[in-house]
Amino acid sequence: MKQKSSFIKSMVAVLWAFLGVRNKSGLDSDVTSLSFVHIILAGVLGALVFMAILLLIVKAVLSH
Repeated sequence: MKQKSSFIKSMVAVLWAFLGVRNKSGLDSDVTSLSFVHIILAGVLGALVFMAILLLIVKAVLSH
């Protein structure tokens, strides 16, 4: 269960980083508590979701 919890915490940290609102203390606690592999996977997954949303928006705008 710890692995799943750590990945969810990594996803939350990456989402906050995408928004650009991470503070120094949050970053420091993430570095010490989260797995590097989880952060990489969460970043790639977040980027894919972001690109998919952008593509859906463009497709919706161009279809009208």
